[in-house]
Amino acid sequence: MDYIRPNDPRMTHRTANLNGKNYHYLHAVPPAGPIKSTIFLIHGWPDLSLGWRYQVPFLLAQHYRIICPDMLGYGGTDAPRVPPESIALYSFKRAADDMRELGRQLGVDQVVLGGHDWGGAIVYRIALYHPSFVTALFSICTPYLPPASTFTPLSALVATKFPNWQYQLQLASGEVEEKVKTKEDIRQFLNALYGGVGPQGEWGFEVWRGLLWEHLEGLGRTRLMGEEVLEWYVEEYARSGMHGPLNWYRTREVNFEDELPLRAKTIDVPVLLIQATKDDALPLALAQGMERVVPNLTKREVETSHWVLWQAPGEVNVFVGEWLEEVEGGRGSKL
Repeated sequence: MDYIRPNDPRMTHRTANLNGKNYHYLHAVPPAGPIKSTIFLIHGWPDLSLGWRYQVPFLLAQHYRIICPDMLGYGGTDAPRVPPESIALYSFKRAADDMRELGRQLGVDQVVLGGHDWGGAIVYRIALYHPSFVTALFSICTPYLPPASTFTPLSALVATKFPNWQYQLQLASGEVEEKVKTKEDIRQFLNALYGGVGPQGEWGFEVWRGLLWEHLEGLGRTRLMGEEVLEWYVEEYARSGMHGPLNWYRTREVNFEDELPLRAKTIDVPVLLIQATKDDALPLALAQGMERVVPNLTKREVETSHWVLWQAPGEVNVFVGEWLEEVEGGRGSKL
């Protein structure tokens, strides 16, 4: 299946200063014909802008302009250390404000949003903080969890409702960035997260435990990406190390405080949620009742793990394409 490579001529690598931080993003436009709309594609963890590599050619063929940023902490984007800088730089509100500023610099008043993993959480928050900026959004794997009225620490959530989020405690602890430093460390870390297995079929990562350090050295290469793409990921993560990406797991309290004024809001634009039936981190049950706060919701399922963008790109593209056609039909010729 067609996908964009790290230096694919169909896209350009660009940078922008957004509210004082430098971002890298991929920019791609249809080769011919009118542009229907601009789509911002927001990646999650541990990923990069290139995580949307199977979706970009498809969306270009549908006449959408595509913007894929490296989010704060990742790849070619700034990765401020905390401390001395504030953890609020990695908050949902800051991400929403930065994406709105990117739209302003591109001369775009409205966009369609797509997100996966943390990117899914971010696109919902962009719609809350900047509702006039968003015409529609789709989220891969990540359901909408509305702003909370009381603060619950991650440790309490893991101990009660979400034992499958135990890995997040490890990621927030500082342990991973202390152990993953060299390029070879990064390569095996990525192999672990992307399903690489050892000689006896052992895994390098489980959501109920986190990274299994004793297995990492013997893991084979992930089957989810070729050597060229894997090497690109290694080099991009080696730019600033693991501290920036892991800061996203340390923002629970600042996000709660920021979102207190948003508790009564709903997301009224069209929303597509594509869930992965074998996603241990974000199981199907998390989306139960989502229709109450996202009234214009379409749900689809794909039989894959969390890495649905790469395991079933054709199915994802079909679902997104059909939904975009429906949204266009309901709004006229342009999103």
